Amino acid sequence: MSKHQIISCIFIAFTLIYGIGFFLWNWSFILYFFVFIIWLILTIYGSFQIRFNYHLKAITNIKTTQKVVAITFDDGPSEFTTEILKLFENQPHKATFFCVGKNIKQHPEIFKNILKQGHDIGNHTYSHAKNMGFKNPTEIIAEIEKTNQIIEKYTGQKNTYFRPPFGVTNPSIRKAVQQTKHKVIGWNIRSLDAVIKNEEKIFQRIIKKIAPGSIILLHDTSEKSVEVVKKLLAYLNKENYQSLTIEEFLKLEK
Repeated sequence: MSKHQIISCIFIAFTLIYGIGFFLWNWSFILYFFVFIIWLILTIYGSFQIRFNYHLKAITNIKTTQKVVAITFDDGPSEFTTEILKLFENQPHKATFFCVGKNIKQHPEIFKNILKQGHDIGNHTYSHAKNMGFKNPTEIIAEIEKTNQIIEKYTGQKNTYFRPPFGVTNPSIRKAVQQTKHKVIGWNIRSLDAVIKNEEKIFQRIIKKIAPGSIILLHDTSEKSVEVVKKLLAYLNKENYQSLTIEEFLKLEK
């Protein structure tokens, strides 16, 4: 059972007990309201914090003493992906690109170049719709499978890694990935490069949190992220870190 299911069962049990107490012993409504607020806060926080593993199990880092990290990119491919790929040329580093299906169709050659350079691919749904968190399991499965078909067309293999848009999870997404049998990949270093405008602030936010086994979230959709990646790769080289693909990365788990 997920944390959400366990906590919800406890809340339902409390509701039944409270109902008896309310009618037999006139228990205060404030007590129920207080417990409800706690349940609501936990559910909202758990839905927006993939690291909490509230609705489903997501891999957000690994335990290792080796100086390795996994650089991951969301939302591409885009024209900026090409610039990022150039930065990885002649480097000992690889990355994982969580691609949006419609963007693969729009930029097939860029997608092919990701594969040619030996980087890994993950599924990031077909549309990356803003209302993804409100879709039912059938709709989410369709989004995942449509993108899987596109990825398989170019790789010849079924994709097994999935990252939900915005990192939002809920019971519908849990049911969807249970059926598609994807491993959900989260992160423990969120660069906020889609929000913060200053490149140096983004870079400092990342390196302050880097540790062996970290998964770093970036986006291959803006020029500022390209500049951050340039600085990050230089930093990794200086500190003797190596970025691995998710597939290589997970094999090191102790």
